[in-house]
Amino acid sequence: MNIEQKLSLGEQAYEKALKYELDYGCCPQCVLATVQETIGIVDDQTIKASHGLSGGGALSGEGVCGALTGGLMALSAKYGRDRDKLDRGRYINNFKKAKELTERFQREFGGVTCRQLQKQFTGRTYDMWNAEEYKAFSDARGLKCANATGTVTKWVIEML
Repeated sequence: MNIEQKLSLGEQAYEKALKYELDYGCCPQCVLATVQETIGIVDDQTIKASHGLSGGGALSGEGVCGALTGGLMALSAKYGRDRDKLDRGRYINNFKKAKELTERFQREFGGVTCRQLQKQFTGRTYDMWNAEEYKAFSDARGLKCANATGTVTKWVIEML
């Protein structure tokens, strides 16, 4: 696949992941489902396993943004170490790709945790376990989380 094809696929993936995030939520699953539908490499169990990583992990806001986590999982699906190779080194190429994605995300969005992005996107943080706070966040963020989800997906498609 040439660079123009990757860029075009990346744009298509951006649109699909953005729509999935707006329609269904759970940013890591939206990234991974879009990668799966666009180029493969991600299986259904991986998408399922990412569910608890949304909202910085268990909707806590404390951990890495779910969109970034989904992107890291997609890169690892291609470049990561297989189970039967645990004793064969660190597979540093995967860490290099993951570092590149994380640093790019940090530059673009001003943080890597869900709480950092909440603050960047809305000026404050939210308790995602409080229904009123969750709705307030959903209203305040507009398209910003969906944009982050689409952007990560686009970057990952271009990196794979």
